[in-house]
Amino acid sequence: MRIGVIGAGAWGTTLASLVAARTETRLWARELEVVESVRDDHENRPFLHGFRLPDELTVTNELDEALDDVDVVVVAVPSQHLRATITAARPLVPRRATIVSVAKGIELGTGRRMSQVLSEVLVDHRPDSIGVLSGPTLAREIMGGQPAATCIAFPDLARATVVQSLFMGDAFRVYTSDDVVGCEIGGAAKNVIAIAAGVADGLGYGMNTKAALITRGLAELTRLGVALGGRPLTFLGLAGNGDLIATCSSPYSRNRRVGEELARGRSLDDIARATQTVAEGIKTAPALLELAGTVGVDLPISTTVDAVLRGDVSPLEVVPLLMQRSPKAELQGLAV
Repeated sequence: MRIGVIGAGAWGTTLASLVAARTETRLWARELEVVESVRDDHENRPFLHGFRLPDELTVTNELDEALDDVDVVVVAVPSQHLRATITAARPLVPRRATIVSVAKGIELGTGRRMSQVLSEVLVDHRPDSIGVLSGPTLAREIMGGQPAATCIAFPDLARATVVQSLFMGDAFRVYTSDDVVGCEIGGAAKNVIAIAAGVADGLGYGMNTKAALITRGLAELTRLGVALGGRPLTFLGLAGNGDLIATCSSPYSRNRRVGEELARGRSLDDIARATQTVAEGIKTAPALLELAGTVGVDLPISTTVDAVLRGDVSPLEVVPLLMQRSPKAELQGLAV
């Protein structure tokens, strides 16, 4: 099989590295400095420094080279750039190819999940050929060989099984699902909850606070996901609870770090200037609230995070706003 990975950030590079030793893999990078670093030194210094990449991995700045006669296309660009990137790539994507989105976000202005964006652009592709990979997958830990697990979801489970076999390794376990909606909502919404968790960390709160945020965040993303057609049990799995725990807790989590820095008094613009990587939760927060409004779902944590990001609420006000809401039953609004 030939694999084309579109996007050479930390996660795209990690996935390309996982499969390059087993099958022909081409990594497309927008940045020429990434192409030169991977080609000449077998290391992605701008986004994944400190890890040697397989000699077999090919890197290019040309989409036609990356996508020529490939069987699987992995789309690993930030969610707000996905439509433009895949529109440019559309004439080059083989019609028979399986498409895997690994971006975790909601498109601003449309409320579309990433698989929906791909379906809208790749009109010649069968809907069941487009799926998502989602779960607790911190790139540096996986590149370091630490055991991890994730979920691959396609409408067609047989196709999910093919992709599962492609990515499975000694330290990387992949489970299959046919709940694309649930996996995508879990992956997108957890980034917003992680910003709240970072705020709590930055304010010096302990594990009781973190546990409450993660648990109520899980309730939040489950309510939304089920309202949009996802299955409740998906949110207890790797693409829901698993990803939420990792993103809210890890020092490698970009979204958690954004919340932490905001709580320490840094501005959002200053935080963005200081890093090359994208914290998806920043743009996902308003898009998520727009999407939730279409199905009448209340997202109190996400609403508060969005207010902080817009500068309408200070990080110090987050906890009082959430703690002083009207009393409710724990499972209110959840299907049990």
